[in-house]
Amino acid sequence: MNNHILPLCLLAATLHGTALSAQELSAEQAPAAVPTGLKAKVKRTFGQVFNQVFSEVDSTYIADNRYNLAFMLEQSFWGEKYRMSAHREGELQRISFAPDVTPKIGVYFGWRWIFLGVAFNTSDLMGKNKNEATKKEFVLNLYSSRFGIDLYYRKTGNDFHISSYKNFDLPTDYVGQDFKGFESTVKGLNIYWIFNNRKFSYPAAYSQSTNQRVSCGSFMAGFSYSNHKIGFDYTLLPADMVANMDESLKFNNLQFNDYNLSFGYGYNWVFAKNCLFNLSLMPALSYKKARINGLPANADTQWRSWVNNLNVDLITRAGLTWNNSKYFVGASLYINTYYYHRKELVMTNSFGGLRIYSGFNFWKKRQYRGEEAGK
Repeated sequence: MNNHILPLCLLAATLHGTALSAQELSAEQAPAAVPTGLKAKVKRTFGQVFNQVFSEVDSTYIADNRYNLAFMLEQSFWGEKYRMSAHREGELQRISFAPDVTPKIGVYFGWRWIFLGVAFNTSDLMGKNKNEATKKEFVLNLYSSRFGIDLYYRKTGNDFHISSYKNFDLPTDYVGQDFKGFESTVKGLNIYWIFNNRKFSYPAAYSQSTNQRVSCGSFMAGFSYSNHKIGFDYTLLPADMVANMDESLKFNNLQFNDYNLSFGYGYNWVFAKNCLFNLSLMPALSYKKARINGLPANADTQWRSWVNNLNVDLITRAGLTWNNSKYFVGASLYINTYYYHRKELVMTNSFGGLRIYSGFNFWKKRQYRGEEAGK
């Protein structure tokens, strides 16, 4: 279904190992204590060790979710921006394109560590979507105590407009004018590892499945892959703008694969009871292999030419939430920024979303029944 986002929030669960039953051994073959000890060892290996590595937290810093089920309503806004620049007669010439922001309304239902839902474009629901090419978006987020995963796919419509430009020396102001000659498709994967997971909780800020009690931060490291396909029909720009445009900006399509290694820091600030603010920044060193108009962007065959494919990307997250374990309300921001650089062409593309949500948890876990919310 088009215009749907299916976010999924997953907390690491404790796995328990199971020992296979063996045939009874006679006293002459082996003593009875051997299989008993082996069975206990297997249980420790697949249960306690996994829990210690992936799920164990310091209860002084992080409080567990007291409920099994959750319900949430969400209003979200998704957008993106592309900025291209090149040098023309000693000056930096720049032009930016952005589509209309896409508002969505979502309904979500959670069971312990699993959160599933669906979101609808409000313009579609109201019958006001005049976009000829329908946007397609898919986002999958997994937030556990130790690691996280982001999967995403975005295909733009044709509702771009000229958001800004510089050094075109034009008599007419074209900012805000519709432009039907730009489209893009982005798909990718982010995987990151949280080092201080016993005291720092990402799920507390982004999936409302735990509560951060004491302010704390953590270093994070990750790997990302993304594929970008950009179509650009510059001939649909105003004629006087095309006449003043540098030749490096006159391309029809750009495709590149982005591989990056990131390292950053996230911090949870508990500024009042049940109130949390998170900010995390993960700059990344990326390797981009590109083709412009179907031809390799870097034709240099020297062994050191791969250095020219190195660029810098950035993943930004911010979250503000109030959660007393029974009810919760908050907002979160997620932005991916990619930087593509060549001697003749520079492009920066960013996309992300702002989520505003509220909901409640219900059906208490057995060990918490009889307690009051917020304790």
